Amino acid sequence: MRFLRKECPWDAEQSAESLIPHLLEETHEVVDAIRSGDEDGLEGELGDLLLNLAFQIVVAEEGGRIDADSVYERLETKMIARHPHLFGDGERRRWEELKAAERPAGQSVLAGLASGLDPLTKAFRVQERVAAVGFDWDDHRGPAAKVTEELAEATAAIEAGEGGEEDAVTEEIGDLLFAAVNLARLAGVHPTTALSRANHKFQKRFERLERLAVERGIDLREAGLDVLDEIWNDVKREEE
Repeated sequence: MRFLRKECPWDAEQSAESLIPHLLEETHEVVDAIRSGDEDGLEGELGDLLLNLAFQIVVAEEGGRIDADSVYERLETKMIARHPHLFGDGERRRWEELKAAERPAGQSVLAGLASGLDPLTKAFRVQERVAAVGFDWDDHRGPAAKVTEELAEATAAIEAGEGGEEDAVTEEIGDLLFAAVNLARLAGVHPTTALSRANHKFQKRFERLERLAVERGIDLREAGLDVLDEIWNDVKREEE
């Protein structure tokens, strides 16, 4: 990358900011390869992501404030400090507790969360942060009850929505989703992983539903919910 910055016009004119879209795109492509189980594709995508990381390091080096060695050393120092039971004489501690100890005194436990996080991941990270200081349920039963409570409140807000309660509906649905993320966290599941699998499963089933409808001469737009539900159940029975 250092060579390309000197010799390639396109590489030479890039900035850290102009490279952000490429960095994000390559990250998503790595995720897609992982979730699809495409090992050959993953090898290529990891290389592309590594290239983008190297590009960012080289651009930052040119500013004179950091270099590749400082990046590696800082990462190694952090990882050693966060695994005292493996690299030293310390006891094993929760990841978020170790991160909290690194923050300056008086700083909010929620400081430093990336503004670009998707809402599901941000909710998960917020809950992890506050859990590290003891603001958490003992197990999944607490958020499970909260999901039930928030579902009732969301339903009530929707049913009262004719009186201009759109904002209330949005708030209550948000509370429901936040509670569901908490339930996922305490069940040991990342919400984005769970939702991604649900999306994949639904898409696979609906595409099969479409094929069965064609085979049976059924027009999806004219069939009605009862007929489509029957085909949907046939798809689920096929899987079983």
